[in-house]
Amino acid sequence: MADIESMYRRENGHVLIEIKLLSVIQLFNSFDPAPFHEKEIDLAAEHYIVGVVKDFPAKTRFKIVIHLPENIADTERAQKIPAAIRNHFAYRAMTEERKYRDRLHHGRWALLIGLIFVTIAMIVRQLVYASLGSNHLVSQIIADSLLIIGWAAMWEPVTVLLYELWPIIQQKKLYERISAMEIAVLPYVPQSYEMLH
Repeated sequence: MADIESMYRRENGHVLIEIKLLSVIQLFNSFDPAPFHEKEIDLAAEHYIVGVVKDFPAKTRFKIVIHLPENIADTERAQKIPAAIRNHFAYRAMTEERKYRDRLHHGRWALLIGLIFVTIAMIVRQLVYASLGSNHLVSQIIADSLLIIGWAAMWEPVTVLLYELWPIIQQKKLYERISAMEIAVLPYVPQSYEMLH
């Protein structure tokens, strides 16, 4: 099986993410009513770019190259493509930042509620032991049930704070990385490149 890195051309130490288009608008979401330079990138194009970056080590340097027909590549609209791509991924990074803040806020509140619930459960557990005795079967069942319920209340904050936040941070960094990449718009050259449909 061929190495993934051998499937992409390189230029001055950069892995080239090359996309061949028939028109400028093909790169963008046609249903997005925003002005051209603020339009969302087509989902297939976004997935392709993100997928290529994820296939390589974190320190790999990339350059995005958009290939257009010669009669289009030098137009004013075509030359705005780099800014549009950067705006798109910068906006994606901002979205991930908002998601991170929302989940962090939720995680903190869940942690506070969980700790309060665990504290109450532990206090009630001690009261049950004090009133019924620690060797009484009913007191053991109630006490153990309270302990289990108390720790179950900690499941949500632990899940959010330990497992959900890290992927959001990684995705945000990925989008920021793409938004800072060098981007070029070039006329067709006689080679086969990735085609978006």
